[in-house]
Amino acid sequence: METAVQANPQATGYGLRRDVLSPMETLAQSVSTIAPTTTPAATIPLVCALAGNGTWLAYVLATVAILLVALCISRFARYSSSPGSLYTYASMILPPSLGATAAWSLLLAYVATGSSVIGGFYHYANLLLHDATGHGTSAVVLALIVTVISMWIAWRDVKISARLMLWIEAVSVSLILTVVVLVLARHGLPLDKAQVHLRGMSGSGLRLGLVLALFSFVGFESATTLGSEARNPLKTIPRAVIQSALLAGGIFIVCAYTEVLGLRAIGQDLGVSQAPMRVLAKVGGVPLFGLLIDIGVLVSMFAGTLACITAAARVLLLMSHNGLTHGSLRSTHKRNETPSRAIVVTGIAAVLPVAILAVRGASGLDVYGWMGSLATYGFIVAYALVSVALPRYLRIHNAYRPGAQIIPWLAFTAMLLALAGNLYPVPEGPYGKLPYIYLAYLCAGLLWFFLRRRGGSSTPAES
Repeated sequence: METAVQANPQATGYGLRRDVLSPMETLAQSVSTIAPTTTPAATIPLVCALAGNGTWLAYVLATVAILLVALCISRFARYSSSPGSLYTYASMILPPSLGATAAWSLLLAYVATGSSVIGGFYHYANLLLHDATGHGTSAVVLALIVTVISMWIAWRDVKISARLMLWIEAVSVSLILTVVVLVLARHGLPLDKAQVHLRGMSGSGLRLGLVLALFSFVGFESATTLGSEARNPLKTIPRAVIQSALLAGGIFIVCAYTEVLGLRAIGQDLGVSQAPMRVLAKVGGVPLFGLLIDIGVLVSMFAGTLACITAAARVLLLMSHNGLTHGSLRSTHKRNETPSRAIVVTGIAAVLPVAILAVRGASGLDVYGWMGSLATYGFIVAYALVSVALPRYLRIHNAYRPGAQIIPWLAFTAMLLALAGNLYPVPEGPYGKLPYIYLAYLCAGLLWFFLRRRGGSSTPAES
């Protein structure tokens, strides 16, 4: 007999508004954190530069790996709901130090993803400004604008946030899929033999491309941070996790195949294209859509910033409740019922490295790549810990069945391989420093955790 148990049942929602988000609005949180509009424009070309004609295969494999993790997360979400998402799941089963590792990793993952899309925002904003006026503006100003607006919306009302993110992504993705359909209608039959036969693809290129493809999906689980605010969370959140992974995977696979096909048709290499969707729109016979998609990417970057701040603030809120961060961060706004102080902290944490890098002359795409790669370390570690914790969790809830450990161990293995792909061969330039930055951050977080425990502060796991 399976019994649904909500995490921390004595809590009254941690001061957050209860039962206000519909299933579609809950799904919107995960979709917006993925920011699916940005992948065809910014990430797929990077994957193509490595995997070439195997770009579509990299996304097929990434989709399978993410679905394995999604199946693990959805099982947790059927029994437990809280603002802490993966941190809560890990801390219920694993030793406290590993629970803290999941918490700090997940917080970094959401904050760094927010930094990544802020960098992407000022890149596309300046591109559009240059097209319209012939010159751009300060990257720091643009970064501050998108962050402040996102913080205000996240502070004001989570329902407004979810609805806005849903419409933003729906319009942007619709434009991209329209272009994809038009290109396939013109050039899609017969099948592209070079891609089908993986002509020229190397094993190492596919492996490295797969790591980048995984970055396209990170944040798909962020609906779990709305456990106190979603209606019927033990049903709607598991569905949102699976749906977001499937939806994103389908879009990315089709876009990867079509972009390689469409640019090859006019003699261009997707791997070096600076504006692939504009080129693809011309191939599809709708050049105006190229501009509209670039606008959609810009707005999607804004939606991603909002989604990351929304998710990170809720993780930080629960970390404060459990003694992992300062107690003042558990405060929520009395009228808006949002984690006001946590929103301010996570918003500042997201924009600060972007502003510093922008002042030092880093391009928006560099920031997008660097901070996104840093975020990937946090997500992979959190996904791996949750996957390995699932079998014991199922036993506790009398839901363990023969073979129930197969999917969790497959998911765990997939994340280990992804981590190895990030670390070997050692990336060149700034990317080679990111593992050390992540480890230094994690060591600082765990040092704080051990000092708090030694000083008598408790870090209760949700149960």
